[in-house]
Amino acid sequence: MHHRIPLSNSTISIDFDTKLSSIDKNAINNFESKLEDYYDNDKKIVALNSGTSAIHLALILSGVKKGDEVLCQSFTYIATVNPVIYQNATPIFIDSEKDTWNMCPVLLEEAIKDRISKGKKPKAIIFVHLYGMPAKIDEIVAVAKKHEITLIEDAAEALGSIYKGEKCGSFGDFGILSFNNNKIISTLGGGALICNSKKDKKKAIFYATQAKENKNFYEHKEIGYNYRMNSLAAFIGIKQLGVLEFNINRRREINLYYKQFFSNKNSIRFFQEKDNNYKSNHWLSCILFNDFFNEKNKEKLMFVLSENNIETRSLWKPMHLQPVFKSSPFYGSNICENLFNKGVCLPSGSNLKNDDLKRITLTINNLL
Repeated sequence: MHHRIPLSNSTISIDFDTKLSSIDKNAINNFESKLEDYYDNDKKIVALNSGTSAIHLALILSGVKKGDEVLCQSFTYIATVNPVIYQNATPIFIDSEKDTWNMCPVLLEEAIKDRISKGKKPKAIIFVHLYGMPAKIDEIVAVAKKHEITLIEDAAEALGSIYKGEKCGSFGDFGILSFNNNKIISTLGGGALICNSKKDKKKAIFYATQAKENKNFYEHKEIGYNYRMNSLAAFIGIKQLGVLEFNINRRREINLYYKQFFSNKNSIRFFQEKDNNYKSNHWLSCILFNDFFNEKNKEKLMFVLSENNIETRSLWKPMHLQPVFKSSPFYGSNICENLFNKGVCLPSGSNLKNDDLKRITLTINNLL
């Protein structure tokens, strides 16, 4: 039996001879400083226990309250949207466009105008860089600025991705990072909020540490949360930043290998950058069956790979099709629904060996 090839994971080496007491008590601040150095554009970053926490704090800092509407990318993981519900706000879902699979800026503006005509101007926009692929950032930013709506950039899957020379996560009023176990780098669970000012960073830390007032006793005037990253996770994060570029380069090598393999497979479209303005970290490499292939072919491919101990996954099931959001408004047609029906994520972990890649593509080739 072949060894199992996982979809994506981050390899972490920890010296367990290191005494916990020797971990710098300033590890959290040091990790934040190193992330700020990485972005190198006056961003202020708060280390948190998850990317979900970061989205929640971004919504709070954006003033999203009960009854407000938040425009959300439908084609994403539910963690992008759940914090909207935490705030008792209403998600309004936007379809994808075909080039990057991310939020369609044309539909975004249509939705804004329609919500305004209904007497409800949206309070915030959350767009995502799925699978590491930068969204159509210029167009989305222009729409947000035109209508003066706070823009939250979910770059949980896109640390290291670049758009027109700038790092993803730096384009919105707030940016989101994730260091979950399957991301480009991991802190064994964790995330970060990217802010544009020291004021927002200070307020985010306030809310992330139970909203304690600055007194010599415990006083609380607002509701806070236990969202701060712990020192051990930050210590791991500092070490992981040292392998970030290696991990990104390896994912790009894996993506290129798949791209060359699928170049003569007419039945399958390989997901790649639209043009040179987009540079994905290729967190996951994805394929899309062409129209004359039906959903059963996709399921057969995934089954055969699974039988060979190779993990795959369908593309995200759109939020507007999730039972929990069945009553939420949706603007679009069937772009992201088709992506879900016909798309597959392939193993893409930075620690994949070339022999693993050969085994994967040989299995696919035998089936096709």
